[in-house]
Amino acid sequence: MSWVEIKVKTTTEAVEAVSNIFYEAGVAGVVIEDPKILLRTNDSNEWDYVDIPEGLDFEVVHVTGYLPKDSSLAERTQMIRERIKQLPDFGLDIGKGEIAITTISEADWGEAWKKYYKPTHIGKNIVIKPSWEKYKPNTDEEVVVELDPGMAFGTGTHETTMLCLEILEQYMKKDYTVIDIGCGSGILSIACGKLGAKKVLAIDKDENAVKVARENIKRNNLDRCIKAIKGDKFQGVDFKADIIVANIIADVVIDLTKDVGFHLKDGGFFISSGIIKDRKLSVIEAMEKNGFDVVQQFEKGEWVALVSAQAPIGN
Repeated sequence: MSWVEIKVKTTTEAVEAVSNIFYEAGVAGVVIEDPKILLRTNDSNEWDYVDIPEGLDFEVVHVTGYLPKDSSLAERTQMIRERIKQLPDFGLDIGKGEIAITTISEADWGEAWKKYYKPTHIGKNIVIKPSWEKYKPNTDEEVVVELDPGMAFGTGTHETTMLCLEILEQYMKKDYTVIDIGCGSGILSIACGKLGAKKVLAIDKDENAVKVARENIKRNNLDRCIKAIKGDKFQGVDFKADIIVANIIADVVIDLTKDVGFHLKDGGFFISSGIIKDRKLSVIEAMEKNGFDVVQQFEKGEWVALVSAQAPIGN
């Protein structure tokens, strides 16, 4: 199948809005490339040496979405153009706002990842290993997640995904049950399985993401405890979980807060990310309105992740 790659040059401030426009247009996977992620210190607070491409503009963020090349393409790309053009009317700085559209095969897209995607250490013991890379664990404690993202979001290199993985490493306990909303490549679900989860339900509304997630689940030999299904939000959920994780965008997290409580066990945690700093208060207000207390907040770059628990009755 041929796909059309739509790449928008924008700012960190507008990333969430542009991503939301892509999702509403029905994109098959969203990729956020933020050059500022290259400027990250390691655990010893020393600067890491990184290969920074010549002429890289650290103020430009690329948001890329993929649409199938079918009869609805023209209408959907036009909608994306118009919606992005309107964003400054809402006070958003979209930067250059340039849009580039390129036809690309699924095979070529997948191969392009392999040049830049290397084993990544996250948190204390988690390692995200591309399926085509060789890697030998440094210790017996390392949790190695083998991944091929295909055309689904979730490689472990974006700050929102890193935040979720670090939080899951801290909060996961053996035999926990987990619901992963917007699972993408399945990276968070697989990490939960590797960290001892008894049952994980991975949900995504994009059929391609579900396909990729299932392949990655099988690749990590976790078919016995992780199931990936196509659905929207809590559609198809028939149990309560110890942890619900959603690495999406602020608007979707806000919408989820209305129903999370019905699917979370007493004493369970709702881990949400994909929230840009400017939207943090809006998300917290929605949490509180729907009976949740934010118990911890984490930040990386311009992004925020929240750990919430149901407030005691009478609060």
